[in-house]
Amino acid sequence: MYNFDYKRPATIDEAASLLNDDTILLAGGQTLIPTLKQRLAQPETLVDLSTIESLRGVCPDGDQLAIGAMTTHAEVANKATIPALASLASGIGDAQVRNRGTIGGSIANNDPAADYPAAVVGLNAVISTNRRTIAADDFFTDLFETALEEGEIITNVTFPKPEAAAYIKFDNPASRYAIVGVMVAKTGSGIRVAVTGAGPCVFRQTEMEAALSASFTPQALDNISVPSDGLNSDIHASAEYRANLIKVLAKRAVAQING
Repeated sequence: MYNFDYKRPATIDEAASLLNDDTILLAGGQTLIPTLKQRLAQPETLVDLSTIESLRGVCPDGDQLAIGAMTTHAEVANKATIPALASLASGIGDAQVRNRGTIGGSIANNDPAADYPAAVVGLNAVISTNRRTIAADDFFTDLFETALEEGEIITNVTFPKPEAAAYIKFDNPASRYAIVGVMVAKTGSGIRVAVTGAGPCVFRQTEMEAALSASFTPQALDNISVPSDGLNSDIHASAEYRANLIKVLAKRAVAQING
């Protein structure tokens, strides 16, 4: 039997006032609901963010795209004006997941096999909370860990529009989680290569970034050997296999960008 108080605040400030060590925020619930069912989490209070309208929306603004934290994957897939981001969102889970899961919930959870972290880091996005803004490179810190502090709620994610970008993943055929996913982007700050699924959390492949900055071709990555040290190894793929996938998928992403 579940035993917690259920709150549906109307504003971000009201939601923040309810937060403490025994409170859990509910966004899309795609990870939280199964966790509650398995009794792996037993909060005293569950705070549902679904009624806070200011947390929803896909808002293009010049050379940037702001997306509210409670915007679903399906909305991002249908409305994002960055094609690589829309394509990434369209490949998350199945239709049910895409219509319930949210971008804010996904990046706050920071599952090592989630897709959005690759877009956030690869496109050099900025995460806004009710207190501050956090650069993408500083947000994801470790396995299921982020830079969010107690009482912080993600309000939106702002993506600078890249010159070009592509996301390619090798997914689990059942869950469609990324066994490895690679986002390659030409951004205002240079070439960025972000990898998800391979390690404890998303990371940049700086050697590939340097090679592609010199020559933006798949062949520029031929001589790069990705080390397997520290990569995930499980029933789906060994660390060595994931290391090889990073290179294969990065080359495919570059080829897709070059057309």
